[in-house]
Amino acid sequence: MTAFPALPPRPHGPARVHCLVSDLDDLSLLPAIAAAGVDGFQVRAKDLGTRDLVALVRAVRDAVGPHGSTVLVNDRLDVALASDADGVHLGADDLAVADARRIAPRLVIGATCRSREEVLAAAAGGADYAGFGPIGTSASKPGLPAALGLASITDASGVLPLVAIGGLDAVTAAEARVAGAHGVAVIGAIWRHPDPVSAAKGLVAALA
Repeated sequence: MTAFPALPPRPHGPARVHCLVSDLDDLSLLPAIAAAGVDGFQVRAKDLGTRDLVALVRAVRDAVGPHGSTVLVNDRLDVALASDADGVHLGADDLAVADARRIAPRLVIGATCRSREEVLAAAAGGADYAGFGPIGTSASKPGLPAALGLASITDASGVLPLVAIGGLDAVTAAEARVAGAHGVAVIGAIWRHPDPVSAAKGLVAALA
């Protein structure tokens, strides 16, 4: 029987603070945001072509990797693999979690969930964490369903690490942590703040 080399280990658990990044953000701030303690970055740039998206992921990885932060790609497993990202975050209409896990056993895989039942299904498929929300009202992504509220985190906890998302800032991020979230994912709380690096430090402190 042929012996195959062991796969590289996956990063240890999901990040505590996920900063979503697009090509429209100031990428020059990424090293400082990572140095502030933001340990995860999710690249989401739906309007970019595949080659440009791969290049963006590689640029983000080069900027934050030296600080130990992980880089995930939203929606696109192919791009995550091509760019040597740490993982992928899959939405409800993306590739099934179980198929992604079969194709990429070493990657961190997150799944968007809005109920305990969806978290259970994601866990059964092999997800490492659930992106759970929207918890509050978000101005960063149009067409989201109604906010679930903090109590929904408690109801869905105990299956997978929950990364709360949707309208969160340092105050509500701390509340989400108390409710049972492992961490948070944010866009506007960092990028729409007058001082993104300072905002990143505040989020990290809130979840410490």
